[in-house]
Amino acid sequence: MEAVIPIIVTALCVYGLLKRVNIFDSFIEGAKEGFATVKFVAPTMIALLVAVGTLRASGALDALAGVIRPLAEKVGFPVELVPMGLLRPVSGSGATALLTGIYESNGPDSFVGRCASVVAGSTETTFYAVSMYYGAAGITKIRHTLFSALLADFTAIVISVVTVGLLMT
Repeated sequence: MEAVIPIIVTALCVYGLLKRVNIFDSFIEGAKEGFATVKFVAPTMIALLVAVGTLRASGALDALAGVIRPLAEKVGFPVELVPMGLLRPVSGSGATALLTGIYESNGPDSFVGRCASVVAGSTETTFYAVSMYYGAAGITKIRHTLFSALLADFTAIVISVVTVGLLMT
């Protein structure tokens, strides 16, 4: 399995040689385009990372989760998933840390652990994806996309709990 990447690179080089393409010049041109993309997207990514760090360090996430918890309890939604549901659209690594905590406190095969696993697999780091792809394409009007993507994340979280509930009974 370790040989997959070298095999692909070798196959691309052989293909380039057969097509009489100057492989090194093509590589250098692609690297230049990559740096241009990084230069264009870096400010957006830095702003997003600062926003995530501020959100987590300020306690705003915990405060928002505290507001949502009573409603989650009333409708039978696992309250342990509330912080993960709030953080997942913003930070994949933060949500993964919360997922690990859920596994440690509840177990991976518990109802909450399975729900958290499905949530992790069926939601997206929405803010990252929108800022990265739209930033790279130079699109600035993201209002409808962001609303739709967050609605899709919310739907995925709710349906994850419903599906796991149906499959575990």
